[in-house]
Amino acid sequence: MQANIYGILIAVSIVIGLLLCIKEEKERKLPKDTAVDMALYAVPLAVIGARLYYVVFEWDSFKYNLISIIHVWEGGLAIYGGVIGGLLGLIVLSKRKEIALPTLTDMIVPSLILGQAIGRWGNYFNNEAHGGIVEQAFLRFFPVSVLIDGNWYYATFFYESVWNFLGFIFLYSNRKNMREYKGALTLWYFAWYSLGRMVIEMLRTDSLMLGNIKVSQALSLLIFIVSILILTRKCNTKKLYLLLAIGSVISIIAAIHENIVLLIIGAIILFVVGTIVYKGFKGKENGQTMAI
Repeated sequence: MQANIYGILIAVSIVIGLLLCIKEEKERKLPKDTAVDMALYAVPLAVIGARLYYVVFEWDSFKYNLISIIHVWEGGLAIYGGVIGGLLGLIVLSKRKEIALPTLTDMIVPSLILGQAIGRWGNYFNNEAHGGIVEQAFLRFFPVSVLIDGNWYYATFFYESVWNFLGFIFLYSNRKNMREYKGALTLWYFAWYSLGRMVIEMLRTDSLMLGNIKVSQALSLLIFIVSILILTRKCNTKKLYLLLAIGSVISIIAAIHENIVLLIIGAIILFVVGTIVYKGFKGKENGQTMAI
């Protein structure tokens, strides 16, 4: 039953995402069925990519039971693998329909991060993607922590779900403001998601590992830096990024010390500042001033 719920949540995420993309397709006046084609190209490759990414780093769990590789409903999907697979699908679609790739990615990222917020609840039903044991008695309650086999663990899946939902609000509410700069929404998605994932990954105990390195954390750090550098070059947003940096530092300190209160404060700062201060900043490209 738990495995079925995980699969149902994935299906729900896909349906909601498709509906949002259809709305975007109409607003952007793109060719009919662009959103449906995006789903047909991106979703299968995203699922395959998410599973293969997970299997590669957890090969010891699959090498003696290869058939279990296709049991995706039991959990074991890596988000970054899904992003890579989905992106490959969009690249093919972009070339086939002659639509700029940034236009397609900007269309899909609000749906993507909302789907990630919904999908994280599959980890709750599968008792996975949680943090270490909670030592402080006053923090032993859901949703701060989750009870599994008689022990309370940090509910990191919940933290990421909330973070992603806030990211969805930010991206969706600003999507029209960013349309003049293709790719801005995509860069904001990568910056937002990777920062939250980098911090929350510090609290997890079941991370995919490469030696002593947490793969998702290292990749998140790289993606965050690259996204911010590109956005900074395109936009006059020094004040915004200074405030975002302050929120980032607070969040990282919170994760290191496993202080949930500080973690929440850091997330609030990032969300509030990113939403309020964002409006009114301008980007410059080819001598033209544009809202992004």
